[in-house]
Amino acid sequence: MIRYALGCAEGHEFESWFPDSEAYESLRKSGLVSCPQCGSTEVGKAIMAPAVVGAERAASEEPAETWGDRRRQVRATIARLRREIEANTVDVGARFPEMARAIHQGGEPEQAIRGQASLDEAKALIEEGVQVMPMPALADELN
Repeated sequence: MIRYALGCAEGHEFESWFPDSEAYESLRKSGLVSCPQCGSTEVGKAIMAPAVVGAERAASEEPAETWGDRRRQVRATIARLRREIEANTVDVGARFPEMARAIHQGGEPEQAIRGQASLDEAKALIEEGVQVMPMPALADELN
């Protein structure tokens, strides 16, 4: 996982996690990375200072957190987020694009839904102003 410091065209700064740099680029180019404050999809990487610990400081402190520890924490956070989403949404499966569009247009009652959409379907929904976002996947689910 990679954490990027990001900024939008409106000057808002935020951070987000991505499986790797290719995933970030693909999602950004597809318009699926947006500012949490204003919704702008004109997003780019901000300058981020590396976390460097000096030798004198490192020797006096507890050992740094290992990559495995951090990975387990991130995995647990994603799993909690998924459980929260699943507990508070209705799974509409492959009908997601049509249901999201109908809710947006007022043809269906307002409700939180989740389901599947292709990249093209997700792009079309975003272009129509329907607020959608990908649900975070755990690495073993992508295999």
